[in-house]
Formats: sequence, C-alpha cells, structure tokens
Amino acid sequence: MNKEQEGLIELVGQEYTKWFYDNAVPSVSGKPILNGEGILTRGGFINKCKTDTEFSERRGLKIEERELSTVERMEYYGKHYMKEGEAKSFDDLLKVDYVGLNIPTKLITITYNNKTITSYE
Repeated sequence: MNKEQEGLIELVGQEYTKWFYDNAVPSVSGKPILNGEGILTRGGFINKCKTDTEFSERRGLKIEERELSTVERMEYYGKHYMKEGEAKSFDDLLKVDYVGLNIPTKLITITYNNKTITSYE
C-alpha cells in the first residue's frame, strides 16, 4: 500500500477505536468488549474490512486486493518500460522477465468517502 492508502486506513482505524471504546463494556477481566469481542488489532481491522462487507460499509472503507493477470502485468510493463511508439509482439512480451523487473503482481484499491486510491505491489 502507498502512504496515502496507509493514511486513510490509519484515519478510519482511529475512528473505529474511538467508536469501540465509546460503545464497549468491561469484561470479567476488565478489558473492554463489544458483542463478546475485544478491539481489533490494526491487521485484524484491515482483514475485517477486506472480508466483511457489512463491517466495511459501516466504516465507509472498502479495501480490495487482487492478483494481476499476466495480460495486466504486460500492460503495466508497456506503460512503464516501453518507449512511446515501441512495439513488441505478444511472444516477445511473454519472454519479458517480469519478476526481475519487479513488475507488480497485486492491485490494491481503497475507497473512502467516494475517493478511490489505487496502488500496485
């Protein structure tokens, strides 16, 4: 994730933490709980936003992560490594060392308050 995406997650995570402590009650051990669960860690919060649509919608934060197809990696290579007007055959593109060139394999899209930020990893 890029810094802007990290910043959005941090902001929404802080809002979640405030909401949690405003609504939680002490458990037998004294730690706050809400609906039988403790507060989420940062990683748990991110994972829940990725996998739980209802939770994600309540926070207004949507995190989507997916693998890029071979064709998408070829397109990335073309946009970032080929000179304007340069042409390569499909066979030549299949021979490119995408790993060696550190061509991304993943697309991460974060949407918050109708603002979408996309990054590659």
